[in-house]
Amino acid sequence: MPESSRPKVVLAFDFGRRRIGVACGDTLSRSASALKSIPVDSAGPWPAIASLMREWQPDMAVVGLPYNVDGSDSGQTLAARSFAAELKRRYGLEVAMIDERYSSLEAQARLKSARESGSRRRRVAKSDVDAAAACVILERWFSENT
Repeated sequence: MPESSRPKVVLAFDFGRRRIGVACGDTLSRSASALKSIPVDSAGPWPAIASLMREWQPDMAVVGLPYNVDGSDSGQTLAARSFAAELKRRYGLEVAMIDERYSSLEAQARLKSARESGSRRRRVAKSDVDAAAACVILERWFSENT
């Protein structure tokens, strides 16, 4: 199979200063699953991200790019771009960035709906929202790029 048509494993990141949500998917199924939320502590997120890289061996990464409602850069935009550049530098991955506006709100609504329907038993924590937002980010990337 030619390299360009081979399915790719993709990790998606919802970057934040306190937590980074992570989701995984592939370009064949074009589906995404929330994995976890990584706390950003004194060691930074890199030990946890290294573990995810070893486990999933992704072909590429997608990082949510936070914009203001009007499309202008937010206070987090530069930090998210720096995070994406560091992912590329550390792991040699192709890194795509995609507009993440309202991804956390969409993720929170999905989780709340799942809880109300009974398919989710435990309460929704902020870390759950971060991982679900990474899932939304990856789904957006799939819909625009595959």
